[in-house]
Amino acid sequence: MTQTQDLLDELRWRGLIHQCTDDAGLGKLLASGPQSVYIGFDPTAPSLHVGGLMQLMLLRRFQQAGHRPIALVGGATGMIGDPSGKSEERNLLSTDDLQRNVAGVAEQMSRFLDFDSGSAGALLLNNFDWMRPYSYLEFLRDVGKNFPIGQMMGKESVRSRLESEQGLSYTEFSYMLLQAYDFVHLAREHDCRIQAGGSDQWGNITAGIDLGRRMLGQPLFGLTAPLLTTSDGRKMGKTESGAIWLAADRTSPYAFYQYWFRVEDADVMRCIAFLTEIDREEYLSLQAQTESDPGSRAAQKRLAAWMTQLVHGDAGLAAANQASDILFGGEIDRLSDRELNEIFADVPSRELPRSALDGEGLWVVDAVRQGGLAKSSGEARRAIGDGGIYLNNRRVTDSNRKLTAADLASETVLVLRKGKRNYALLRFAA
Repeated sequence: MTQTQDLLDELRWRGLIHQCTDDAGLGKLLASGPQSVYIGFDPTAPSLHVGGLMQLMLLRRFQQAGHRPIALVGGATGMIGDPSGKSEERNLLSTDDLQRNVAGVAEQMSRFLDFDSGSAGALLLNNFDWMRPYSYLEFLRDVGKNFPIGQMMGKESVRSRLESEQGLSYTEFSYMLLQAYDFVHLAREHDCRIQAGGSDQWGNITAGIDLGRRMLGQPLFGLTAPLLTTSDGRKMGKTESGAIWLAADRTSPYAFYQYWFRVEDADVMRCIAFLTEIDREEYLSLQAQTESDPGSRAAQKRLAAWMTQLVHGDAGLAAANQASDILFGGEIDRLSDRELNEIFADVPSRELPRSALDGEGLWVVDAVRQGGLAKSSGEARRAIGDGGIYLNNRRVTDSNRKLTAADLASETVLVLRKGKRNYALLRFAA
C-alpha cells in the first residue's frame, strides 16, 4: 500500500496538484490515518466521457494509498447545472433523465474504484438523497444564512458569467450554495474533510470549506488537479464527430483506442502522467523514445493500450487490436456495420441495391469497378490476375467469381482492397 507521503510525491511528479488550500495541513491530515476524500460528478449524460477520467483516476490513487474515496453523483445539483467554465446556462434535465444518467455513471465507476472492501470500500452517493427532504425555507434558514453574498460575487465562476452577455440566472447562482452544502453534509455524516476536483471547481471547493468553518467549526481541505487539455489549451476528449465516451455503445473500444493512439507528441506524456498508473521509470523510458524516435509512437501505443484495457477490459482491448490490424490487412470476420464504418470512416463507399447479390450474384470484376478501384473491366481483370485485389482482406484469385450475401463482411458491407492500403466499401441497401 502506498504511504501518504508517497501519494503526495506521486501526485506532484505527475503534475496532478494544481491548487491546494493548505498543503502542509493536508499532508498532516493524510498522515494521521485513512481519510475520506470526495469528488463530485455531474450526471448530464448516462455515460462519463474522457474529461471525467481525470477525477476517477484521482480518487483511484487515493484509494490505492489507503484512503476512502467518495464518488458523489449530483442528482440534485445536476438539476441546475454548474456554471463554472460555462458561457451560457445549460438545459435543465427532467428527474427521470437524471436518474437514468445517475444509474449509468454509477455502473461505470465500479471499473475504477473498489466498492466491495467493507469500511475501506469506496462510497457512491447521490446528493439528491439529502437535498430532497429540504424545503426552500428550511434551506435558506439553515444554510443560506451562513453564506455571504460578497464571497459568492468574488468567485471567478460567478463574476465572469455576471459580466457576460448571457448573464447568470438565480438558479445557477444557487449552484455554489448546494455544492458547498454537499461538503458540509459529507463532513458531518461521513467525516469527509477533503474535496478534490478539476481546477475549474476551485471556487466551489473553497466555498464549501468556508461554509464548513461557519456551520461546523471544522477545518476542511481542498485540492484541484489541472484540466485535461492539449498543449495549445483545447479540452481533450472531443473529436469532430463528438465526445469520446467511456460507454462502449457510444464510443467503441476501437474508436477509444484510436483516440489515444492519435494524441500528439506534445501531449502524450502529459496524458500518461495524468491518466495512467505507468510508473516513473517506464514514463522516462517512453519519454526518451518519443524524443529520439517519434515515428515509432511507442508512447501513444502504450497509452492507448493501457487506457483501453482499463475502460473496456481485455476483451475491449482485443477488439480494438483486431480492428487496428484490419487496416493493415488483417482478416475481416464477424464485425458489425458500425464497427466497419468506424474502422473505414475515411474510405470512399458506394451504395448498391441488395438485389445485386441475389441469384448468381455480383461479378467480382463489376464490384471492383463499382468500388472505384479500376476504371474498366479489363483493368479489374488484370489487377485480379496480378493478385492485387482483396475481398474482406482475402486475396481474390478467380476473376469469374460471383459475390452473394454470404460474402458480406457485416450486415450490409463488402470491403474491397487494391494493393496494400487502397480500400473501397460497397454498401448494399435493402
